Amino acid sequence: ARPSTSLDKRIMAEFSQKRGKHRGDEALGSAVDFLLANARLVLGVGGAAVLGIATLAVKRLIDRATSPRDEDDAKGDSWKELNLLKATPHQQPQPPPVSLSQPVSLPAPLPSAPEGPTDTNPQKPPQLSSPVPLCLTFQEKLLAFEQEHVVIPAAHVALAKQLAGDIALELQAYLQSKFPELPFGPLVPGGPLYDGLQAGAAEHVRLLAPLLLEPDLWSLVPGMDTVARDPRCWAVRRTQLEFHPRGSSPWDRFLVGGYLSSRVLLELLRKALVASVNWPAIGSLLGCLIRPSVASEELLLEVQHERLELTVTVLLAVTGAHSDNHLLLAWPLEGLAGNLWLQDLYPAEAARLQALDDHDIGTRRRLLLLLCGVCRGHPALGQLGWSHLTQVVLRLGEEEVDWAEEALGERFLQALELLISSLEQASLPCHFNPSVNLLDGLREEEIDSIGYALYSGLQAPEGLL
Repeated sequence: ARPSTSLDKRIMAEFSQKRGKHRGDEALGSAVDFLLANARLVLGVGGAAVLGIATLAVKRLIDRATSPRDEDDAKGDSWKELNLLKATPHQQPQPPPVSLSQPVSLPAPLPSAPEGPTDTNPQKPPQLSSPVPLCLTFQEKLLAFEQEHVVIPAAHVALAKQLAGDIALELQAYLQSKFPELPFGPLVPGGPLYDGLQAGAAEHVRLLAPLLLEPDLWSLVPGMDTVARDPRCWAVRRTQLEFHPRGSSPWDRFLVGGYLSSRVLLELLRKALVASVNWPAIGSLLGCLIRPSVASEELLLEVQHERLELTVTVLLAVTGAHSDNHLLLAWPLEGLAGNLWLQDLYPAEAARLQALDDHDIGTRRRLLLLLCGVCRGHPALGQLGWSHLTQVVLRLGEEEVDWAEEALGERFLQALELLISSLEQASLPCHFNPSVNLLDGLREEEIDSIGYALYSGLQAPEGLL
């Protein structure tokens, strides 16, 4: 004997409750049995099955009319009856036996019987032969979301790249004429849009304006070795003053305390972009409207075209001075780090994702795009930027798991779990610089809001799509 379970108790309770009603239905059951026994003889097995289903439907209609029911039971019976009707085999009509060749009058078909005609109800009954609509899995819904909300039309990508390239040429010509003494390198458009890592819309482009520094006059100092004690940054220090005094380099005019100041350079270029550049004329030439953003501390150009809107971020960058492939950006930083240069790890992160996917033909980059597409525009998850989501995908991407397309839904849920775990600890280390915690810039209430949205999404992931 097996122990009693809650399901057994529930069944026994329902049985006891309905036992009295079943006794009152014994007469109807006997009549049904007599009718079906004769129907098998007259109509054959297939016809009797159909008639039995119709009779059973009538009996359940009588039960519903004579006994109270709750909504959950009604829903349960409805899909059970639908399955029962779908399971009924289609039998070809058989000729009656010779001894019973006289015509037999059958009862008129009931409205609930599938084969019966409908006289007054204009709605057609469900056809047994029609295909049943399948319920999409989360994987299928995720791929549909990718096509509708993540993939950017190729025409928009091409137009955004063309506009960014034209703006880069015009801005480079302006810098050469306005500051001929400052050796700026060629302006290079780039960023996630150029690497296929931007989701939703072609709306953002990075425009690097590199500073050509003399490698023998400048050196890099980690931010932790400065008074700022900031692991995200580097200082660009002037060296060789005993052999090359100040004034030997055109960049010496931007020194603060012996270091090349990113803040001073930002202010110089901001004033030039806002007050000096003839953007209406350039926009008219390129067939768009270009306006510098005065509200942001970053150097932003807002571009409006009849087919898309684009934001171009102008980034002053240090790429030389024995930087060991470090890309340092002039960024509006607070406090003691205001004159330092922010290390940008985007090129290394994008290259690592590409290398991992090339190794096993994986879908790490697609996972990153899906996460960006989900967070983009979400009231709470919108605070998770490209850098946050990249760290999650990089950490998962290093694991030896299945990265085929068929496992994309599973990896998506795993990324949500990792994000929730990181938020619980208020720690999301940078993949290439673990001393940097990317969650330091979020307030506690913001972390709680993001964590709640992710936890709710993990319980019902379809709601995020």
